[in-house]
Amino acid sequence: MVAKKGGGGGVEDELARVPLQAILLADSFATKFRPITLERPKVLLPLVNVPMIDYTLAWLELAGVEEVFVFCCAHSKQLIDYLESSNWLSQPNFVVTTIESNNAISAGDALRLIYERNVIQGDFVLVSGDTVSNMPLNKAVKEHKDRRKKDCNAVMTMVIKQSKPSPVTRQSRLGTDELFMAIDPCTKQLVYYEDKTNNSKGSISLDKALLTDNLSLFVNNDKQDCYIDICSPEVLSLFTDNFDYQHLRRDFVKGLLLDDIMDYKIFTYEIHSSYAARIDNFRSYDTISKDIIQRWTYPLVPDVPFAGNSATKPERHGMYRASDIGQSRSAQVGPFTVIGNGTTIGDNSKISNSVVGENCAIGSNVSIDGCYIWHNATIEDGCQLKHSIICDGVVLKSGSILEPGVVACFKVIIGQDFVVPAYSKVSLLQQPTKADSDDELEYADSSSGITDNPCKISNF
Repeated sequence: MVAKKGGGGGVEDELARVPLQAILLADSFATKFRPITLERPKVLLPLVNVPMIDYTLAWLELAGVEEVFVFCCAHSKQLIDYLESSNWLSQPNFVVTTIESNNAISAGDALRLIYERNVIQGDFVLVSGDTVSNMPLNKAVKEHKDRRKKDCNAVMTMVIKQSKPSPVTRQSRLGTDELFMAIDPCTKQLVYYEDKTNNSKGSISLDKALLTDNLSLFVNNDKQDCYIDICSPEVLSLFTDNFDYQHLRRDFVKGLLLDDIMDYKIFTYEIHSSYAARIDNFRSYDTISKDIIQRWTYPLVPDVPFAGNSATKPERHGMYRASDIGQSRSAQVGPFTVIGNGTTIGDNSKISNSVVGENCAIGSNVSIDGCYIWHNATIEDGCQLKHSIICDGVVLKSGSILEPGVVACFKVIIGQDFVVPAYSKVSLLQQPTKADSDDELEYADSSSGITDNPCKISNF
């Protein structure tokens, strides 16, 4: 585990009496990582060879959180089994408790159930299990508590940051739609929030009352919502009182901003030198992976052991290679690449801008560029892969080609010399025939739906 840096200090006497708690939503309540998440919960997917949830838990421990409630629903047994086999449940001064539900279909349902359990004692951190951060929490928590002493209606503080282009990907956003926020520069109060998800990007309509009630107002479309919230206990009761609140932003935040009766307020806390981002889709998965390799997330980086991971040796140009890999002398490992334990690389193969997991077998004359190859994959001679995701146990027969954007799910076999078209998703599981909303769970009946065809391709 990462050693604590005293992130909980400085929150005055109140924090000393009440432990800093966090609610970690380990369910995405979305379908953006299908078909992968039909077989495994999103938070257990490897991110630079470490399960996503380990980054979130390691950060919370580092930042001084003392008690975490992990809410799990879809594939809950996999997640609970993983946590029980890890070191998280036995850490001193860091208590991790799982809360399981088979009925919740939204973040709102999750928070209502947690409210019924009566486990939250005071202000708490609300975060999803696909969040990577190294920000200290003490200043944000103190600012929230000090504000609450003056205004009991200040129920939430949202963490935001400036959207800056990544030095590697040149992307200023993490694959999300354009976000508009109107913030009072004096009080930091959020008065408008609009995540543009339709074709009318680039323009918004502000109520005249906002301009009347606020002497000054900054309208931003260059801020990133980190999905890290400091909340008062009233947030849980508000979800319980209003069953229309399902989505944290689309329903709850926008609902409070439009409610002129209760006068609850949301404020912002902007970070500048720290890192915070959420893996919301495949593009942000790629961007955040590269940020980790580039060490923007230090100390949560490949060469620092945390959460029981095995550190890999750093080299020049962002290369990390485990000590026990078998690499041919003629093989070339390029910049911004991570190679996991037990992996072998054959003659004249080239790998660049990629992450290769543990115990993978890569043959000769293989070309891999911009790919994420998870554990125990086999890539035979002459294969060509570009900007693809290869899940655990996948076998690529000799000469097969994956065009950009391919996702090959667990234990898929791609035949010899087969060309998988761009942006195909290949899975052994029977895919849902009904279009699902983004608020539905990632469930699949793994006891049925296995196809006889070892290379079932479905274009989404």
